[in-house]
Amino acid sequence: MILISNPIPIENEINLIHQFFKEGLQLFHVRKPDFSTAEMKAFLSEIKSDYRQNLVLHSHHQLAVAFGIHRIHFTEKKRNETLEESLKKWKQKGFTLSTSIHKMVDFEKLSDVFDYAFFGPVLESISKPNYSSDIDFEKELKQRNNNKTALIAIGGITSDKIKTTLKYGFDDVALLGTIWNSNNSVENFKLCQQIVLSY
Repeated sequence: MILISNPIPIENEINLIHQFFKEGLQLFHVRKPDFSTAEMKAFLSEIKSDYRQNLVLHSHHQLAVAFGIHRIHFTEKKRNETLEESLKKWKQKGFTLSTSIHKMVDFEKLSDVFDYAFFGPVLESISKPNYSSDIDFEKELKQRNNNKTALIAIGGITSDKIKTTLKYGFDDVALLGTIWNSNNSVENFKLCQQIVLSY
């Protein structure tokens, strides 16, 4: 199970991140689109060095090496602007690459440099109200031929929807709003993680 950061700073955020890692979080996507380089440096500096190998940078990729981060994410826009040669250079340096897609046809055409891709919103987004998809994911995923890249469901996935989502054929789920908008983020994280692990 993957957790994505709240795009805006929230109270007690670093402590919560550390608690998630203590509870077994494997991948934490740092998505702070409005952060300056200085703000990103400050944020990453607060995360314990033991956990930085489990971080994935959505922006400020140039900071990765200095912070011991070996995973970077490309938005759809950034992926389309980046030459295949540049992507391969990241891979040659030992980086794990991920990206976002919104159509199955784009997933099928993805370069095999990408280890996994987010696909959604599967359901109506929790973090972005009125953001949903009219894609029939069960039908779409039956057409999947690309098995080199893991396919990760994102968007509107709550604890009671995880199993249904995985049954569509997704390899894993990525959570955002269901954790950060919860009154008890850590307990909700533990519940979601337990459901994924038991599937």
